[in-house]
Amino acid sequence: MDDTLTSDVVGRRVEVNGEHATVRFSDVVPPMAGLWLGVEWDNPERGKHDGSHEGTVYFKCRHPTGGSFIRPNKVNFGVDFLTAIKNRYALEDEPEEEGKEQIVTIGNKPVETIGFDSVVKQQSQLNKLQEVSLRNCAVNGPGDKGGIAKACPNVRSIDLSKNLLSSWDEVVDIADQLKHLEVLNLSENRLKFPSRSPSPTGTFAALKVLVLNRIGITWTEVLCCASGCPVLEKLYLESNSIVISERPTDVLQTVKLLDLSSNQLIDENQLFLIAYLPRLEQLILSDIGLSSIHFPDAGIGCKTSMFPSLQYLVLNDNRISQWSFFNELDKLQSLHTLSCARNPLTESSKDAQTTRQFIVARIGQLRTLNKCAIQREERRGAELDYRKAFGNEWKKAGGHQDPDKNRPNEEFLAAHPRYQSLCLKYGAPEDGELKVQQPFLLKNQLLTLKIKHPNQLDQKVIEKRLPEEETKARETETHPHGARAPHQRSLSNSIHDNSKGERLAVTSSQSSCVRTSVVLRKSQKRKFCANVKKYHIGDL
Repeated sequence: MDDTLTSDVVGRRVEVNGEHATVRFSDVVPPMAGLWLGVEWDNPERGKHDGSHEGTVYFKCRHPTGGSFIRPNKVNFGVDFLTAIKNRYALEDEPEEEGKEQIVTIGNKPVETIGFDSVVKQQSQLNKLQEVSLRNCAVNGPGDKGGIAKACPNVRSIDLSKNLLSSWDEVVDIADQLKHLEVLNLSENRLKFPSRSPSPTGTFAALKVLVLNRIGITWTEVLCCASGCPVLEKLYLESNSIVISERPTDVLQTVKLLDLSSNQLIDENQLFLIAYLPRLEQLILSDIGLSSIHFPDAGIGCKTSMFPSLQYLVLNDNRISQWSFFNELDKLQSLHTLSCARNPLTESSKDAQTTRQFIVARIGQLRTLNKCAIQREERRGAELDYRKAFGNEWKKAGGHQDPDKNRPNEEFLAAHPRYQSLCLKYGAPEDGELKVQQPFLLKNQLLTLKIKHPNQLDQKVIEKRLPEEETKARETETHPHGARAPHQRSLSNSIHDNSKGERLAVTSSQSSCVRTSVVLRKSQKRKFCANVKKYHIGDL
């Protein structure tokens, strides 16, 4: 680029050694001679200042180190669309035979040509193109008017991400020549958008997919651009610092997928502004800082009228830390697929499987969680475990096996809105299910003996706990007076007390024998009677 540039370059996008920038200034910078370009870098760490030099402000930057002055000959202003597409795809031509001549007729005169077959072949190749990728090819505009429509009229998908396009008008000029265009990716272009005027009617008549990631677009500009896309189905708006400022009316009504990932300024109140898009089936909200959601139009156990068609929801990398969030998701009418990885609630839990079970149990219609299908057996197991895990809490809150007495309080119902329906589905939990299992420790394996004096009914009952093996050993020990108790003899319901010369009755509330309970392993739930022979109180 020479040093005779005019002010027309201001606003244009440029590339310098792989870094992209926008020209903000073109003139001399005293005391240095010659023409300088003042640029604002996409990456502010690349610059040196804010557009000032020796106290004079030549242009302004959003970042204090976002600007630089560069000589024009160091800057690449890019190429037009048609040149880029020829550079990208003409390399597939086979070598032309050197010196091959051909006679063609132009008007009424025969003309001798060299290399004409190569031109025809190249045009034929471009004419067949349906998918075009020009990512990072320094495209700066459409080029000659009508050239795109003539060279490649059948293009249906274009990737123009990370190029040097500077305005939405340049995009319109390209798309207006591609009547079959269905997919357009403009990510990582810093575009200037129109304030209110929509795109010309028919320009994006066939467009179904529009990708606008990391381009600095606002919500108002989104609605303005989308108004010219009557059949748009998928809209990607990742990393744009978007604030949803108004409800879409007569726009985005055909959108089935909306990606708002990494727009950290969005909150739940803004989401309500897009809650009535009639065809929205997939909503991607990863990394927006979302921590809570509440649908005010739906009470406990009811469905919300918001997001009526939403089936697929992505909430990865957010700040979800409360189970109430998942209770609210159960209110969505059509939701069947959820992804919620890397949230505080899912990451802090030591038992990932239990966390998954609780999410499955709380959202009744869910069929896929974190890309894993929920089989019928898994759902049944998750709901039964959930019912058991919170059964004691349910009873304390007023729950009861008798339907006429089953009235858990509002606090419990708010925390576990599906619990009552699970009781109807599987039956209310029985007391035996809710008994807390003891760990397999020695203290939990002891037999309990209850001893009471037969003539002193008011005397406190004595309890002793012994290992089962020791109890059996004492049943065969030798009596202090010399008589050995036989191993198999009829039950004696008394114990000799040497201190008073009396026999003490051994009683049980369940039978005339001494009935003792022992807590065994979880798989060994049983009660048994231990035959108690003659013991000395001192031995116990």
